[in-house]
Amino acid sequence: MKQVKIGKSDVYTSKLGLGTNKVGGHNLFNNLNEKDGYDLLREALNLGINFLDTAYVYGLGRSEEIIGDVLQDYDRSKVIIATKAAQDKSQDMAINNSAEFIKKAVDEALSRLKTDYIDIFYLHFPDKETPKDEAVETLSDLRKAGKIRAIGVSNFSLDQIKEANKNGKVDIVEDQFSLVHQSPVKEELKYLQENNISFVPFFPLASGLLTGKYALADWDKFKNSDGGKLLGNFDKKQYDEAITGIDGIRKIAEDHQATVTQIVLAWYMANPAISVVIPGARNAAQVRSNAAALKVELSSSEYQQIDHLFSSF
Repeated sequence: MKQVKIGKSDVYTSKLGLGTNKVGGHNLFNNLNEKDGYDLLREALNLGINFLDTAYVYGLGRSEEIIGDVLQDYDRSKVIIATKAAQDKSQDMAINNSAEFIKKAVDEALSRLKTDYIDIFYLHFPDKETPKDEAVETLSDLRKAGKIRAIGVSNFSLDQIKEANKNGKVDIVEDQFSLVHQSPVKEELKYLQENNISFVPFFPLASGLLTGKYALADWDKFKNSDGGKLLGNFDKKQYDEAITGIDGIRKIAEDHQATVTQIVLAWYMANPAISVVIPGARNAAQVRSNAAALKVELSSSEYQQIDHLFSSF
């Protein structure tokens, strides 16, 4: 599997990763089965998907604990673990980027993950008080100490990213991006490419919208779903345009004997602005289906056709 270099670090990862908010994320999703979480992690690693993206807030540490358990059965040097923290449980989950909090959060994550280093550590959200370059300097100190290997920020505005990267030490940014959420991050992506900073999109499948499971008549169903609520200000006009675009993708999927989801993931993996794509999964079957996207090779015209179908976003 093709390996991607993360920013200016020495971390290399597979182009397709795994988002693990459904592994132990009982506070985020209903009816999660922990056995499914263990199974899907093993399936991903067995298939060569070596990038696991987690966070403290996924089950308040439970996702990290499950990953830590599974890691014991694999060669740690071949698995890339990315985790995130900012929610301070000692302050009613207030966002905290202070040096004291970051150091404590990293040590606690190391303990839950049952490892002595974290490949990528993100500030999950920016707080209002801490200068962003100071927070990054704390992470730089932790990197020098061997506790982390690459520095990331998530949910930062472009101005905050620039402040965080004042000394050129940010390796990777995780932010919302999908075929139906592009224009808000256009300038951000340009800055990242100019400054050798990797980019990982979250909500790449737009919380289920881009899987092809909805039709034009399903607006109310989508709007009231967990995914619809996560996308926030998505309106009926945008929904109709998205469904029209998905119908166009469906034709391409038929030509490749692939699913809509696999074609969408293949488009992301072919996009030069995107370093790693991390779709989530609830079970091992979904991981296998996502992994099949690695076999899809879009032609230049197909890539451009999909780009055009979603140009209004």
